[in-house]
Amino acid sequence: MTAVDLLTFGEALVSLRTAGPIVTGGALTPHLAGAEANVAVGVARLGHRAAFAGRVSDDELGEFLLRQLRAEGVSLEHVVRDPDRPAGLMFLERRTADLTRVIYQRAGSAGSAVSVEDLRPALAAGARVLHLTGITAALSDGAREATRWAAVTAARAGTLVCLDVNHRTKLWSRDAARAALADIVGHASVVVASADELDLVGTAGADELTVVAELLDRGVSTVLVKLGGDGARAYTREGVRQAAAVPVTAVDTVGAGDAFTAGYLSGHLDGLDLAGRLRRAVTLGAFVVGGHGDWETLPRRDELSLLNDVQPGSTLR
Repeated sequence: MTAVDLLTFGEALVSLRTAGPIVTGGALTPHLAGAEANVAVGVARLGHRAAFAGRVSDDELGEFLLRQLRAEGVSLEHVVRDPDRPAGLMFLERRTADLTRVIYQRAGSAGSAVSVEDLRPALAAGARVLHLTGITAALSDGAREATRWAAVTAARAGTLVCLDVNHRTKLWSRDAARAALADIVGHASVVVASADELDLVGTAGADELTVVAELLDRGVSTVLVKLGGDGARAYTREGVRQAAAVPVTAVDTVGAGDAFTAGYLSGHLDGLDLAGRLRRAVTLGAFVVGGHGDWETLPRRDELSLLNDVQPGSTLR
């Protein structure tokens, strides 16, 4: 068994997209979705060895998900096919140019049944980075325990653990998320959160600097705060560094945070300094914001410079 650069696990979803209200019967097209799958694809597209673990349904929808991941070069050696549970579904309806509404049907899904035993082979095979999200921890008691176990096991093995808070209000309350993530964040080296999520891994209601200080005291080495169109801030024990967003015309913001994380982790795997990692993170975020889909417009390595000094309406000939 060969160690991979990045290992992640969670719930891969079938995303069904429509350009208008679902109730009017618009056409739905299937896509691969899920925060962890998005990160795996983003890292794989940049030439790293990425692996996805966990459970998917043992039917045509599950095969669709695996086929999409496989086509992107993501290793699926440690995926378990579940014959008893369905694939999770996510419906996205574009209500206006500025508003997309998400509807989930994921209760009792295959992905929510991931267990410690499912993950043992993947962790034993080794990885340079383990990427976790608060989404998987919210899916079920078993998934939460698997997430905590993976964080502890990887950290003990010297693997860099990255935790993206990724709070989903339809899955759990802020109080429930804060209580569960407290058992996980202490094993993370990198914590990623938007500004409004940050106190879920610290004292409730505390300001950004207070939570950052708490995390650094707990052993976290880097705290990344996503600021949307304003870029991002990175805190380490040496101080804070800010990166501006790469200017693009925003088309679809779904998946931008996952792209940001994939870019940062790719930079880490390539040995870039903090400024370089942040630059790659905001660059991948811009690629996704500027196109349709959660991951479809993520760049290949030779495309990373495409957005340098790009002008509106540019065409490369």
